[in-house]
Amino acid sequence: MSWFETIKSPKLKSSKKVNTSTPTGLWKKCSNCDEILQVSRLKENGQVCPYCDFHFRMTAVERIELIVDGDSFKAIGENLVTTDPLKFNDKLSYADRLIAANEKTGFKDGVISGEAKINGDDVTLSVMNFQFMGGSMGVVTGEKIAAAMELSLKKKVPAITVCCSGGARMQEGILSLMQMGKTSAIRQKLKNEGIPYITVLIDPTTGGVAASFAMLGDVIIAEPKALIGFAGPRVIEQSIRQTLPDGFQRSEFLRDHGFVDRIVHRHKLKEELSFFVKLFNKK
Repeated sequence: MSWFETIKSPKLKSSKKVNTSTPTGLWKKCSNCDEILQVSRLKENGQVCPYCDFHFRMTAVERIELIVDGDSFKAIGENLVTTDPLKFNDKLSYADRLIAANEKTGFKDGVISGEAKINGDDVTLSVMNFQFMGGSMGVVTGEKIAAAMELSLKKKVPAITVCCSGGARMQEGILSLMQMGKTSAIRQKLKNEGIPYITVLIDPTTGGVAASFAMLGDVIIAEPKALIGFAGPRVIEQSIRQTLPDGFQRSEFLRDHGFVDRIVHRHKLKEELSFFVKLFNKK
């Protein structure tokens, strides 16, 4: 074999896979400051980076535990499940996607609704779950959020919705979009009866959710640096052919322009909600 042929096809040492007993899932990298964090420490800190205060996404269950008193939460509509009205198919059938989402999260849809107490005060609470198909809004999602508001009407207690969604669920087509009208109508009933409605906007809150019940609160609270808007920034830039300002569609930008009332750190969210509930409950 010539010298050229030798360097053209060198002999490589075979690499052997080394078995390791090191457990996975112990560490997580902060996407803001690049620090390597212990998952257990991150959980203890409410999924907030201890170095830069970046707010990681939480599950709906973690969010409920953060907000309500002890074991005061009582769920409603747990057995509601979509009937797949359009028999929708793309790369996977909608039915298969629902099964996969259920196996991943343990829930049948993208929101958990119920009644609870916050520092001793009765409220109804709906918390959207981004882990379930991106928190998308389908018929069941709209029904459960509306049911929580109906319960507030019946019991004359404040209604709170924690919004975290990619928008309407395309697999349910127009039936998904109709939830915008349904939830907005029941929210108007709350207003007519003088019952407070508070929304908490979490990263991300977009699409039909942002265009309906998410932005209709008497008080609108957001977490720091949450993405909030209808269409994405890239779509808007392509439509208006202009460069958007820095921080566009982040909660700080929206607060400065009057779309959000308060930006509240996750660790202070329960006390902030309690403050407004007690304020509204004063006769």
